[in-house]
This record gives sequence, structure tokens and C-alpha cells, in this order.
Amino acid sequence: MILNIIIPVYNEEKTIKDIIEKVQSINLNYNIKKELLIINDGSKDDSDEILQKIIKKYDNIKYIKHKKNQGKGAAIRTALANCNGDIILIQDSDLEYNPEDYNKLLKPIIENKAPVVYGSRFLKTKLKLFGKDKTLHISHYFGNKFLTFMTNLLYNKKITDMETGYKIFKSSVIKNIKLESNRFEIEPEITSKILKSKHSIYEVPISFNPRKFEEGKKITWKDGIKALYYLLKYRFKN
Repeated sequence: MILNIIIPVYNEEKTIKDIIEKVQSINLNYNIKKELLIINDGSKDDSDEILQKIIKKYDNIKYIKHKKNQGKGAAIRTALANCNGDIILIQDSDLEYNPEDYNKLLKPIIENKAPVVYGSRFLKTKLKLFGKDKTLHISHYFGNKFLTFMTNLLYNKKITDMETGYKIFKSSVIKNIKLESNRFEIEPEITSKILKSKHSIYEVPISFNPRKFEEGKKITWKDGIKALYYLLKYRFKN
């Protein structure tokens, strides 16, 4: 069995080497093999130079470059068109999400509990919103809570973290869904179309280490407004 790990990259010279090595170091249960699909989405920093060196070390990496920046959604769609594995997982190229959670994410799929698994930052997880050692910016916390509430209201479901970066699917599920988004709206589009296709989403708690805007965080409040628009759009669009 093969796990395709999609890693979209845009200007991540500070973290891309570390995240790839973390992914490669994980020993998967269930006799599953890893194949990485790294999509360089038109990075303008030294990400490409770093990646060119890294891919020479491993024989399980497929590297694709976009000539110009198109967005996370476009990178994911490019990767999906090149996936041949049994299970597909999306891994952000920063260090917010920990690959040590892979086996936890894979377990419900292997045990046929659900064809889709989300890693939830809010399920049995204590997040600090105040103080110097806060683990999540308060605006991101309430923004995520509101978008998840709207998801549950619109689709009559009960999940805790719609915007999570850890989404894992049986390949047959995600590759049979037509995705259109180019940028961060890919997150609500995936969730909307998964739920409308009547597939269940199984959540597991994950660890989370959020980064600050000065460290390269790209999502802003504007993306939250767009996410709400796309939740509504895909709820009522045939």
C-alpha cells in the first residue's frame, strides 16, 4: 500500500528541508510505503535550490515546479493529477503540523472507519490564546471556530476543525471529486464537496505548533471571509 504525501511549497526556504526530513524519518505502520509529491508553486526564494539538493538523497520524491505562483489549491490539484497511491495526505511545508501524527491519521482509514480523516487541532487539545507562550492567535482561533460552526450548520454535520491542514483521504474519494480552487479556498471546497458526496469525515486529535506572520504565516482574515463565501457557494451549487 502506498501513501502519497502532497507538499505544496511557496517561499519556504527556512523550513522545507526540515519538514521533508521529518516526513522521511517517520516509520509507517501497516506496511505502508511513502511517496512524496512536492509542488514548488513559483517560489522566489532559495526553495528550489534547497529542494534540488534534497531530492538527490531520496528515490521516493516526485518534484514538480510551477513557473509562477498560482496558490495552494493549484499546487494540490497538480499533485492530485500525479498521485498513484492508495491513500493521499496533504502536508504543509512549514513546521506547524507534525508528521509524527501520520500513523494516528492513517489508522481510521486502514480500519475502514471512514474514507476521510481530518487531524483536529481542537479535539481534546488545550490551546493557549493569551500570554507570551500562546499556541494560537486569538483571531485565528475564533475565525476557525466560526467557519467550522458554519460548516456544521450548512451541511448538517459535526466536525471540530474544518480549516485543518491535515486532511487524508482514500485516493478513490478525493480523485473523484472535481476541485476548482487555486488558493486557500481549497480548504472549504474540499470539505464542502466531501460532505456533499455523502462521505463521512473521521477526526483525530493532532499536535500543532502555529507560526507567526513574521515567520511566514500566509493566511489572513481576508482568507476567512473567502472561506465563508466558498462554503456557501459549494453548499448550493450543483
